Amino acid sequence: MDQIECVVIGAGVIGLAVARRLAQAGHEVLLLETESAFGTMTSSRNSEVIHAGIYYPKDSLKARLCVRGRALLYAYCDARGVEHRRCGKLIVAATPGQRSDLERIAGAARANGVDDLRMLEASEALALEPALSCASALLSPSTGIIDSHGYMLSLLGEAEDAGAMLVERSAVRRMHVESDGIVVVAGDAGESLIKARCVVNAAGIDAPRVAASVQGIAAQAVPKAYYAKGSYFTLGARNPFSRLIYPVPEPGGLGVHLTIDLAGQARFGPDVEWLDTPDYQVDPARADRFYERIRAYWPGLPDGALAPGYAGVRPKISGPGEPAADFRIDGPEQHQVPGLINLLGIESPGLTASLAIADEAGLIADRIFE
Repeated sequence: MDQIECVVIGAGVIGLAVARRLAQAGHEVLLLETESAFGTMTSSRNSEVIHAGIYYPKDSLKARLCVRGRALLYAYCDARGVEHRRCGKLIVAATPGQRSDLERIAGAARANGVDDLRMLEASEALALEPALSCASALLSPSTGIIDSHGYMLSLLGEAEDAGAMLVERSAVRRMHVESDGIVVVAGDAGESLIKARCVVNAAGIDAPRVAASVQGIAAQAVPKAYYAKGSYFTLGARNPFSRLIYPVPEPGGLGVHLTIDLAGQARFGPDVEWLDTPDYQVDPARADRFYERIRAYWPGLPDGALAPGYAGVRPKISGPGEPAADFRIDGPEQHQVPGLINLLGIESPGLTASLAIADEAGLIADRIFE
């Protein structure tokens, strides 16, 4: 049986960031990935937005790690030449009555440490984005976009430079605890046995299953997995916007918003469906319901301009109609399994918070190795 200090399960953006953090701290790290390449699941099916930290409940892990992670991520990209842009975002009130919603959002953002938001009158918003229609808007200048693949490639390179090893096509089947570590059984037929002093479960949508595969873990320590599929449509016409455009949030989500990539391609979404199992097909007919919602802030959207783009599935641990669950970074103090760190419900703003999440997991790992 192979023995190593750390096993990280899942080579998405979170697993890559954790592997880098642990390897740079001097630990042996083996990074196990189910797919044939890193970052091909949730991490490759997102809007690539660097979030400011506006919407999350005060003192939540999402709020704290998003704000800290944003600063770390911009600094990381600046230092390493990872392509990104602080394009900014406008949250728009379609009617005068929604201005109070913007004021509430601004107050919640200030409580999270986001202190650069600015309320704009309609004329000021239209001076920035002439194609926009709104009664007022909230400007978030620290919102941005990033080349997520380039970022993950950089994380992997730095992890490997520090000695970490990535093993693809190596799904984790089960784990059990022995006196000197956790035995990880991996591979299609469970042919690989690895014993590690520390195991970090960063398996994204598969994280609850991986957590439940640990022999002896209490059932209450493993949340139920929920799958929220978001379908996105790309704009076939010229994109007149240079910033991200979000409507006032609606119950259960942020509404159909406009994001852009680094090439200027605009896309709209999400259109959320709750699924029993992950599915990534985009039904073209779902675009029909987008037009009216988009035209509330962009009346000039041409007929027939939306084409199926992509779908992503968020690894949620709260279901439809429930309050959105916070991130869970569960160490031995939470689940009583020595050496295990479970990262659960790491959905948006996971990309933005990735370096901060890695630091949190790294601090728990430091205690495991004391």
